[in-house]
Order: sequence, then C-alpha cells, then structure tokens
Amino acid sequence: MKIQRVDVRLVMVPLKRPPRAASGAIPEAPFVLIDLHTDAGLTGRSYVFPFTRGMLAPTAGCVETLAEMIAGHRVAPLELEATLRARLTLLDTPGLVGLALAGLDMAAWDVFAQARDQSLAAALGGAADPVPAYNSCGLWIQEPEALGDEAEALLAEGGFRALKVRVGRDDFAADLAALRTVKERVGDDVAVFCDFNQSLSQHEALLRCRALDDEGLGWIEEPIRHDRYEACAQIAAEVETPIQIGENLHGPLDLQKAIAAEAADLYMPDVQRIGGVTGWMRAAALAQVHDRPLSSHLFPEVSAQLLAVTPTRHWLEYMDWADPILAEPLRIAEGCAHSADGPGNGIRWDEDAVRRFRV
Repeated sequence: MKIQRVDVRLVMVPLKRPPRAASGAIPEAPFVLIDLHTDAGLTGRSYVFPFTRGMLAPTAGCVETLAEMIAGHRVAPLELEATLRARLTLLDTPGLVGLALAGLDMAAWDVFAQARDQSLAAALGGAADPVPAYNSCGLWIQEPEALGDEAEALLAEGGFRALKVRVGRDDFAADLAALRTVKERVGDDVAVFCDFNQSLSQHEALLRCRALDDEGLGWIEEPIRHDRYEACAQIAAEVETPIQIGENLHGPLDLQKAIAAEAADLYMPDVQRIGGVTGWMRAAALAQVHDRPLSSHLFPEVSAQLLAVTPTRHWLEYMDWADPILAEPLRIAEGCAHSADGPGNGIRWDEDAVRRFRV
C-alpha cells in the first residue's frame, strides 16, 4: 500500500465556550484537515491545530511540502517518520514544520490500522478501552461567581468526575475565589485541576503555588514558561501539590530533558507537538521507564487511543472543539472517553460541516 496523494483543507470552527486563558483568547478553532489517500483505496485522516487563523495557510503549506517528500512511499509509519526527519535534519522540526510532520504521522497510522481492520490502539498492540477524562471545555478566565453553574453543566455533559479551572488573573484573590467557587459547588468527590498557562514569573509562581497547597487541587499546570526546566524543578520541589507540564514539549527528547531536570511531577504531551503517534509512543516509553504519569493535551480522538496503550496513563483532556466537523465525535460516558467502533483512529469528517466552515 503506497501513498497516492495528500489533500489539505482549512476550516474555522465555532466554539461553544471560546477559550480565554491568562495567556490569550481563542475566539474560534482553526484546523488543518489532512486526508492521506493510498493506492489501496483507503484514506487516513487527521487534523492539526495552529491556534490562529493567520497560521492556517503556512501550516497547510508545510503539510503539502512534506507530503511531496513521501509521495509514492509505502505506508509504513515508522519509515515515513524517519524519512521526513532525515530530510529535515538541517531545518529541524519545532514549530509549524513539526505540526505538519505530526499530522502526516497521525494520518499514516490511521490508514495503517485501517488496512489491518483494527483500531489504532489495537494496531499498536493494545485495545481501545475507555480512558478516564476531565472536561476542559470551560471554566476560563471570567468572573468567579459565574463558574459554579458552569462547573455543574460541564460535569453533566458526560458524567465527568474531574474539571480544570484556568487561573492567572492579575489579582490572585480572584483566582482563589474562582477555585473555591468551583470546589464548593462540585464537592470533594470531583477532582479539580488548575492551569496558569505559563503566565507567572518564577517568584510569583512560588508564592501562588504555595498558597494553593491548601486548596485540595489535583495538579497545578504550567505556572511559568514551559521550557524553564530548572525553574520548574524548583517550584515542583517546594510545592506539595503536583506540578503538571508537557503540552509544549517538542518531541520525546524534550520530555527526556524535562524528566532529567525533575521539572515536574506529571506530564501531558500534545500529540501534534510530541511528534504524532510515533512521537507519543516514544514519550510513553520514557514515562514508563521513569514512572511518570502521562496525560494528554487536546486531540481527544487520537489521544484516547494512545492513552489506552500508555503504561502510565493518567487523564485524557477532553475538548469538544473538533466535534462540529466530525461524523462521529468522541463519546463520553460515566467520565470516560469511549473511542468510536471500527478501524483506525475514529476520525471521519462530516463533509457538510466541512464545506460550511471551510476557508
């Protein structure tokens, strides 16, 4: 089975609860949709998320350029990944090029699994079992008193037992009020995490994170810039609440460096930044060797199947952002993500919606 062509489409998808974090807002979701067609009549699908409308066209250009490099190659994902990385040695693969490579990798693994009539998880040697998920679709930066009702609504959307609250307001008292409003409304049986979105200085992070030790949080996420591993390690050493980082790790080598620096207690790779399915599996092996719990960031459709085969699986971050363009959105029931039945990664487009949101 060989790659015949790769089609790329750009969409802007409306969001039910537009994100507003300490580091910025996302009014609508830009996606680059990837369809990898083969001479066997099978199509592998994936998408990447470049965060802003202005990055759609450059990201699509990167995907199309990399696709030209692998046209006619057989669909062997590890070989394809190695071929692309060899061709990109001088350029390297952070940034948009890395997103493009990961998108093609995810699509290649999708069609690889379809050809074997297996789920992605099964093709990787496991099973697409349900995985525990937290609802990350809301609780953005807003007035604290509004968060209680929203927390209840988020829990009800899939029987969730965990939520994430965004923090990082100028006034830390407002952050505390937000967290306490949510905690009081949902009770002690629901896990509550918080995310600063890299918004603090090291000094301010130490002050705030120490103060949060008494709030009963499951983790504190990204209090400072993600790649300041030594500073992250100091915070992790001085704060009792687990520190979570990882969504900005560019490949397994970044995870190795972060673990070596003891930068965090918990890690949550993003499948498009860690290197697609191939990069995730290498990161999962590192996490297992070092006994580090691994959660996911965004891309719940693929991440659910990857977590199902991750030995140190922790939590799936559930985001509904791609649901409007999917024929079968990821199903959440009793607080767990249930991957779609059938072969591959479960991504199938709602073509009418794609036409409606195409740019």
